Amino acid sequence: MKKVSWWLGFLLILAICYQTTLAAGFLIYEHGAAAMALAGAFVAVANDPSAVFHNPAGLAFLSGTQFSLGTTLIIPKSSLELPKWPDPRFKTVDQADQVFYPSTVYFSQPVSEKMVIGFGFFSPYGLGTEWPGDYPLRYIAVKDDLKTFFFNPVVAFKLSPNVALGVGVAYIHSTLSFDLVQLADLSFINPLFGAYDVPVKLEASGNGYGFNAGLLYKGEKFSIGANWRSGFKIDYEGDLTLDWSKAPSAVQPLLPKTGTASTSFEYPHILGFGLAFEPAPQLRLSADLHYVLWSSYDEFTVKVDVPNFADKHVVENWKDALTLRGGIEFKASEGVALRAGFLYDQTPQPVETMDPILPDANRVAITGGFGFKTGRLVLDFAYQYEIFSDRTSPNRSIYPLGLGEGTYKTKANLIGISLTFIF
Repeated sequence: MKKVSWWLGFLLILAICYQTTLAAGFLIYEHGAAAMALAGAFVAVANDPSAVFHNPAGLAFLSGTQFSLGTTLIIPKSSLELPKWPDPRFKTVDQADQVFYPSTVYFSQPVSEKMVIGFGFFSPYGLGTEWPGDYPLRYIAVKDDLKTFFFNPVVAFKLSPNVALGVGVAYIHSTLSFDLVQLADLSFINPLFGAYDVPVKLEASGNGYGFNAGLLYKGEKFSIGANWRSGFKIDYEGDLTLDWSKAPSAVQPLLPKTGTASTSFEYPHILGFGLAFEPAPQLRLSADLHYVLWSSYDEFTVKVDVPNFADKHVVENWKDALTLRGGIEFKASEGVALRAGFLYDQTPQPVETMDPILPDANRVAITGGFGFKTGRLVLDFAYQYEIFSDRTSPNRSIYPLGLGEGTYKTKANLIGISLTFIF
């Protein structure tokens, strides 16, 4: 049993580690259609309730009670080329078609001339992947899914007519699931048994707390802002399920079918700096620089509660990364605003730790959209097209002679919509 348990334990540990990698490797920044249409260059703009996420100081300049609902449809398309794999069926492997829809709720309410309170619900870390159940890298991952839910009350103060400060605290709930296949060799029990594929599933969840704060100066034609969203810690605990149905029935009662696992992960701090300038009454230009401290994802330990399974210490060595964002808004009329933007996002992921869980790469995106206001209702729409750089990975070198080496190609379409009611 020790041989089977060691290999199963190792793969189950990787399952948990990789799933938290998903959160570290893919930050969702589209949490408001107006900001999304400007490629997220919104720190110095922050002129709608999504300021709770982008820069809470902006709430201090909002008037009236404002309530906003929104969602973003994320439609990725990814493929993996395995040029060295001997079976021609898997020279190119397509990821399953999926649609994700992280949604938002925002609220702001003045309580005095100098103070506004607000609340935001959003999911800044998540997404997932799903590959064919029989493809060569199924022993790393078949399917994964991560969700984070932030409940974020904030308060904003006007320090002067042109300067505001905003602070907030967030309660965070996170869930994850992960499927992979373990190849278990039972020949040491009976030479006739051989090796069998064992599907393994993990379901886990955890909670944490974080903070955010922002500063904003708004002049007549020029604005400058800064935003900080803290790192936070999630302690995950999960249940493991092992499917031994393909193993010989005689040995199945001896094999572990369930267990638990736990780990703690430090999510990164996010720093944002923004400028906005209005060269004409109808025109506004904005630019942001975001610095994400992905280096917090350097190492961690996973504990497994299954007989004969050992704890695992994992070293990842991710790097801090920059994102550059630029946007332009043109007011075509009193109630119509046209928007566009461009962004460049630097990957924090070393190629040595890249794999099919969520392959990351440097990316660029173009955005466009509009805002329409009528009476007390504001409708914002945005579209974003992302292109990831092609990137070749050894895929954890799980096969000899580099047979598992592959090149990932990814693109994504995003559609955002927000409705804001002003009372």
